[in-house]
Amino acid sequence: MCQLLGMNCNTPTDIVFSFEGFRRRGGETDIHVDGFGIAFFEGKGIRIYQDDRPCASSPVADLVKAYQIKSKNVISHIRKATQGHVSLANTHPFMRELWGEYWLFAHNGHLNDPKTLFKESQGQYYRPVGTTDSEQAFCYILEHLRQRFNHKPTKEEIFREIQQLTEKIREAGIFNFILSNGEWMIAHSSTLLHYIIRQAPFGEATLLDDDVNIDFAAVTTPKDRVAVIATLPLTSNENWHQFATNELLMFEEGAVVLQDCKDPQAFMSVKDALALASAVGAAASSVI
Repeated sequence: MCQLLGMNCNTPTDIVFSFEGFRRRGGETDIHVDGFGIAFFEGKGIRIYQDDRPCASSPVADLVKAYQIKSKNVISHIRKATQGHVSLANTHPFMRELWGEYWLFAHNGHLNDPKTLFKESQGQYYRPVGTTDSEQAFCYILEHLRQRFNHKPTKEEIFREIQQLTEKIREAGIFNFILSNGEWMIAHSSTLLHYIIRQAPFGEATLLDDDVNIDFAAVTTPKDRVAVIATLPLTSNENWHQFATNELLMFEEGAVVLQDCKDPQAFMSVKDALALASAVGAAASSVI
């Protein structure tokens, strides 16, 4: 099972603390060694860094740490390949243009028979470059939105369309994902995803995967609000919230603004989620 990391904020923020713990799972504290990527929105532009080597030892990941880029929306992904060979073309996050803005997408999971599932989207506007089920799903979503709306609709309309598409896609397998257009961030959990919203009063946090802690009160203002999304919690002393099974959330300015959840009490345990991932060849270790 690959792992996802997202950050949505109300002010440009660097993701170095979270990313330093997250990258360790790419070959040091976990087994996701088939590449990584991280992308930052800056205004209408995007800085994207990818490597098909393990994230924990990648000089590209070292560069990200050195830059300390600040952004309101960031998506990162460390890969455990299940469909598609190890290559830069198959490395997340994937990027496309829609309605004159960039969109980013990263997926954790496994979709059965994607060629049949997405055959109707081999299409007019969007086609995958690589060979992953993930990129096919992204192209399918964007193809539908582009054909459904000539001009950019409201965020509520976008959320509703993505919710309907997500319901269809997740019938084919495990479909955990993060999606952003630089204004908002949408995240969905079929099996396992967590989030935390950091806001005043800020406290200290300690990484699970590295002997590092930070006092957020010393590096923030009382008005800051930061939502961090991750497959598994990144810190040991904070209260992370688990997504319910099949829950879809939209984050904007560091807060949850839209939600779709059929059963808020339905949660999958880490053990069961990893067992399901293992059954489709996307096994991960039980780092928590």
